Amino acid sequence: MPTAFSEDDLEFGTVPDFSEHDLQFPAKVRRSSLREQVREALRAALISGRMRPGVLYSAPALAEMLGVSATPIREAMLDLAKEDLVVAVRNKGFRVTAVSDRELDELVEARLLLEVPTMAAVAEQYAPRMDAELRRLRGLARDLEAAAESDEIVTYLQLDTEFHASFVALYGNTEIVKIVRQLRSRSRLYGLEALARAGQLVDSTREHMQMIDLAVANDRAGLEDLTRVHLSHVRTIWAQQGR
Repeated sequence: MPTAFSEDDLEFGTVPDFSEHDLQFPAKVRRSSLREQVREALRAALISGRMRPGVLYSAPALAEMLGVSATPIREAMLDLAKEDLVVAVRNKGFRVTAVSDRELDELVEARLLLEVPTMAAVAEQYAPRMDAELRRLRGLARDLEAAAESDEIVTYLQLDTEFHASFVALYGNTEIVKIVRQLRSRSRLYGLEALARAGQLVDSTREHMQMIDLAVANDRAGLEDLTRVHLSHVRTIWAQQGR
């Protein structure tokens, strides 16, 4: 388990092989506070592999990249530490927590058990009252495709989390939404960048728009099948490095 630490532990450190292009706020995803925006930008960098296990990162260096003070960086680190995503190195900074292959497999299994029936239920319960939110989801799906085409991986991951959490939220169970967000945060998708560079990320990204179409068609079985396929990417093409 990560050790407890204070804000003073996050003052120093180095950020090797890491630039301002690896950490930024996307234009399309905004949280209600600067602390939340910083936390979600860091979270996306962890998931994508822009921030790697074993590498030492400092609050001042990350603050400079994001163009903010060190205070929201420290606050975001404390939040991520509570989720066991980072650990402190006293007087130097923090390191990303490693996740084993077995843990990643178990995370995907948990997501399949939770998200497949929930998405199916949304399709079964579709009604015109959902149209306004589904229009917003279509906008997110288009933004996801644009991010995939332009290799904006950190932005892509933030939009992707927003899309899936919002889609599941249509079912009406806030606890499920919280769990889905937590499970996604612990994923590691190191193959996204290589896929984007190869121009192949857009293909799997188009599945988001297809999900919306299946929900509007009340196609429960179709959405179940597509959700399974979509989540399978987490441990296959989205996880592979060196493509």
